[in-house]
Amino acid sequence: MIPEVAFFNVLFTRKVRILITSVLFCISTYAYTNTPSQERKEYGNLEKETMLLLSRIEPGVAGMGKVFQNKNYPEKAAEELLIYFRERKTVRHLVERFSAEDSTRNYATKNDFSIANNALKHIFASQSAYPPSFCGDDIDWDSRPVPDNEWIWQLHRMYFWNSMARVYRQTRDEKYAREWGIQLLDWIKKNPNDESHKYAWRSIEAGIRGYSWTILFQHFLDSPSFTPEILVAFLNSFYDHAEYLMTVYRSKSNWGLMEAEGMAFIAITFPEFKDAVKWRTEAFRRLNNEINLQVYPDGHQRELAIGYHIGCINWFLRTLELAKMNQLENMFPPSYLKTIELMCEVPMKLGLPDGTNAQFGDAWAGRPGQHNNRYLEWAKMFSRNDFLYIATEGKQGSKPDSTAFALPQSGLYSMRSGWDKNATCLVLKCGPNGGGHCQPDNGTFTLHAGGRTLTPDAGSYIYSGDAENRAWFRQTKVHQTLTLNGENSQYAPKLLLWKPEEKLDVLVVENQSYENLAHRRSVFFIDKKYFVIVDQAFGDAAGDVNIHFQLAPGKEEAIYDHVNNSVHSNFSEGWNVWVESMPQPGMELKEELGQVSFEYTKKEPRPAFSYGIKKKQEDAEARFVTVVAPYLGKAPRVQVKVINGNLLNRNELYLEIIENGETKKIGYNL
Repeated sequence: MIPEVAFFNVLFTRKVRILITSVLFCISTYAYTNTPSQERKEYGNLEKETMLLLSRIEPGVAGMGKVFQNKNYPEKAAEELLIYFRERKTVRHLVERFSAEDSTRNYATKNDFSIANNALKHIFASQSAYPPSFCGDDIDWDSRPVPDNEWIWQLHRMYFWNSMARVYRQTRDEKYAREWGIQLLDWIKKNPNDESHKYAWRSIEAGIRGYSWTILFQHFLDSPSFTPEILVAFLNSFYDHAEYLMTVYRSKSNWGLMEAEGMAFIAITFPEFKDAVKWRTEAFRRLNNEINLQVYPDGHQRELAIGYHIGCINWFLRTLELAKMNQLENMFPPSYLKTIELMCEVPMKLGLPDGTNAQFGDAWAGRPGQHNNRYLEWAKMFSRNDFLYIATEGKQGSKPDSTAFALPQSGLYSMRSGWDKNATCLVLKCGPNGGGHCQPDNGTFTLHAGGRTLTPDAGSYIYSGDAENRAWFRQTKVHQTLTLNGENSQYAPKLLLWKPEEKLDVLVVENQSYENLAHRRSVFFIDKKYFVIVDQAFGDAAGDVNIHFQLAPGKEEAIYDHVNNSVHSNFSEGWNVWVESMPQPGMELKEELGQVSFEYTKKEPRPAFSYGIKKKQEDAEARFVTVVAPYLGKAPRVQVKVINGNLLNRNELYLEIIENGETKKIGYNL
């Protein structure tokens, strides 16, 4: 808390603070009313804009009598409208209005203060990977300091306004509210919805603004700097946003959810608009439709990137919560919330033991424990003890009922040794094409053990502005899977076997990776300690068949043993991983270029390698048998032999495992 605010709170009682705030508001309103009209029309014709707004509002709204009594005196009508909204009690929001105790709470983070203070000087934070940029004393809303379009798109989401709002709520320092109002009017004036400003009016940005601006309304409405002019401009822009969002609908995409959410939040927050019922009805219809179109029966959102999956939970859920607060929950069937609950299970089932993600597709690993607060909310919402266990890292609740999960429609599978932070866990992907946020990586996996992700997915690095690197991180060959001649694979997945047991989990998936070559991957999780992976490539394709592996980056270089076909990480502390493919004629171990990205626009080198053989057209299959063993201290010594009686029988696979002198037989018959 800033010293001045702390002194204010200590010096005066709550009632006195409220009285002082009220007096300041009256002074501000008087000053506004008595300011020459030419000084109050810097951003447009208030009379004209007010008349337009009144034509968009239902005149019979209770409590709005004085507004329409003054319809022939637009400035007075605008003043009465501001009074109406400040006194309105009929609409609730997820974010409550200001209270006298707010300044004693930590709404704003240190980062919020930095962003907000920069924004006062028109130094705006947009895409977080790039430094804040000065956009001019006379703000240039088309500012493009970097070639990445994400900068300009996210500039028009105005996340820095959210920081200004939180800082204002905590400090009540009028400079934040005053500057925000100036910037709002400036943006509205300079960014009409036309062809020249389509970068500001993509439907995703409009939907995000529709949602977040209602929060800004809650934060700034009681400010003395929130003038009738700002109110009129704000509400007219809300109307324009909702009408525009009615004309766009990106079905089967996360965009469609943000479009619907923005429209719903405007409609519910401002039922005074004549078209509010139309907007909310359409928004609810879309959300009810999309939850069936976008969510597989196993609970995962169809784009198959965990960050977008989490986002979709929020977009589905927030509108339902707002509807419920305003007695509109009957617009959603009971199945809607049940599907959301199933979605909430996904990061539990597929999350790595430290709470990070397998960053398949356009996903990011994130930070340990990143979902804990969400699971605390979900545990209360759904009365789930397993969610509570995840939220409290085992201190409360009860463990999930399994250590192995299959999401067969999404093609995502996990096997783990337990629910402690040091557990061994492998998450594998072999699913359908999820669209633009998906990558051609079927068969790939991420391995985590001892609190370390030992084989992280490459990540995505960047979305826009660097097509070459965008393409590099999306290649099949930079994932833990099989390629033919290094080319990208197709999506044609099948689940052939899922058999988790106490001592042995077995997963068999297949993908028609190329027109004339199918890749079957069999994964055996043995004694909850290590993995044996059998890769088979069926078909009459000829060429170089490779299985690729990539390890975690680190200061210590990985150790390659070309004689014994093994590679292992070499961390001086903690867990490592041993990868060894069983010898066969003509197989070659080859080092490859490895890179990994854990943050947008940032990448670093890491060990990467492949095992390859030449396949002739007449060869029935190419086969690799590989041990992937996480370990602490000394690596386990494991040898594997295929013992099928008939190697051409694709429906059975049996192996002999020799571990530290002991022999066991495992396998399956499909």
